[in-house]
Amino acid sequence: MRKLCPNYDKEDGLDTVLEVPIPEEMFTNMGSNGALRWQNLRDLMRAQGVDKSTHLAAASNNEFMALLKLVGTPLIPFQVQPDQPLTRPIKDCSIEASTAKYIVQQYVAATGGQAALNSVKSMYAVGQVKMVGSEMRQGDVSLHAKGNCEVGGFVLWQKNPDLWYLELVVSGFKVSAGSDGKVAWNQSSSQPSHANKGPPRPLRRFFQGLDPRCTANLFLDAVCIGEKTINDEDCFILKLETAPLLLKAQCTPNTEIVHHTVWGYFSQRTGLLVQFEDTKLVRMKSIKGNDSVFWETSMESMIQDYRYIDGINIAHGGRTNTTLYRYGEAFHHRRKIEESWRIEEVDFNICGLSMDCFLPPSDLKREHDGEQGV
Repeated sequence: MRKLCPNYDKEDGLDTVLEVPIPEEMFTNMGSNGALRWQNLRDLMRAQGVDKSTHLAAASNNEFMALLKLVGTPLIPFQVQPDQPLTRPIKDCSIEASTAKYIVQQYVAATGGQAALNSVKSMYAVGQVKMVGSEMRQGDVSLHAKGNCEVGGFVLWQKNPDLWYLELVVSGFKVSAGSDGKVAWNQSSSQPSHANKGPPRPLRRFFQGLDPRCTANLFLDAVCIGEKTINDEDCFILKLETAPLLLKAQCTPNTEIVHHTVWGYFSQRTGLLVQFEDTKLVRMKSIKGNDSVFWETSMESMIQDYRYIDGINIAHGGRTNTTLYRYGEAFHHRRKIEESWRIEEVDFNICGLSMDCFLPPSDLKREHDGEQGV
């Protein structure tokens, strides 16, 4: 990962520190010589897209940005409090719920133990991603993600409770997302900032092996629905259904979230989370007539390469397959996007990580304050 860029304007000038470390492959693709790459990097730091070609089989740059947000910065439907106890009483629980609590305790032990997880107050991670997508196809034809592989990097900051910030750069386009403890938001280099409806929720990327404490808290309220073999690993399946009140709080005047379900697959041998899935169904009001358009997003993440960092077992690699279904108004389309990621650097309990690191964009803050004053 490249963290510095030489100063091509002044030979004796200091190197420029990149806000978001990027893979060497991405830096090489930014131009045919050092000066051009430096110019493109400066445009990137100014939140201007570098490469204006289409990506992930998208028809336009705006469509690519929408897909990048969907795959790179999705939230989960639940509000997870990382400072809650990692144990729950099993009295008056169903056998499925008490079994899930036992599986979570095995997971806590496998990721370092309760004392180690409780010691984490903040974290920082740097990683790189590769993405490839299919075109939007009609009907139930098989989908194959192919074409150019889009390369990028990300930096992620988190602090308890409900504070996090992500910057993701892919093929010269940047997406930011964050939570200041009151509202979760996202923005891109070509689109204004947007606040997510409902209470602040965690980033899905945390549950891909990066934040064991949040993962344990999430699945404490799950039920065990059976077993499944994944990559020759026997796993327990834990399932979470989002309550109707939570779904309603995340709806907008033009969209209704019909359901959002989460599954976790925990290895019976190691106790670790090896697969994380969620499926979300959204009904959108049609511009024409009374028919509704439905969007179903299914994400399946394989979580691999666990390594101990300061006594905590963190996943350092994996891949996510995302399938988009769009149906209604007498049509049915599907698209597939594949992402692989690798974590390059992780650290905990970051000194000097203040509230100023998690402030929302200024235009979003004005909009949010205006709504509170109404």
